[in-house]
Amino acid sequence: MTRNNLDNPVFLFTLLIIAITVNTISSIHFLLIMLSGVLFMGFYNCLKKKYLYSALFIVFTFLFIEVNSGLKPFSLTMLSLFLYIFIIPRIDNIMSYSPINSYIYIILFYIGLIIFWSISLGLSENIFSVLIINALIDLIFFGVFI
Repeated sequence: MTRNNLDNPVFLFTLLIIAITVNTISSIHFLLIMLSGVLFMGFYNCLKKKYLYSALFIVFTFLFIEVNSGLKPFSLTMLSLFLYIFIIPRIDNIMSYSPINSYIYIILFYIGLIIFWSISLGLSENIFSVLIINALIDLIFFGVFI
């Protein structure tokens, strides 16, 4: 079994602090949920490998991002659990494991986030473009550092 940076608790804790800081600073002028796709992959790894304490810290980070962005509490956690329980096993049955699956999981997370955002807060062209840009930033960040 291969290990990546999301298995390292020190790296994960540092990533959580960076995500909270970036979302706090950027929420003043922008509507961002930056690094939530990478946090989703961390949550996925924690659940898959049963690192429950690390998963708890990721849930707290999701909660902080949700409150900062105006989303309902625990909505990102519920979206992540839905993808982990229902969608990702279907993808794993269709496709054999490859590194590209992680990128597909992040894209599915953002598709679910766009659907959730449009249901709860309404969706404008500006918000849609911001979410797409956040997805691209997360994919680049995940590819370079993880």
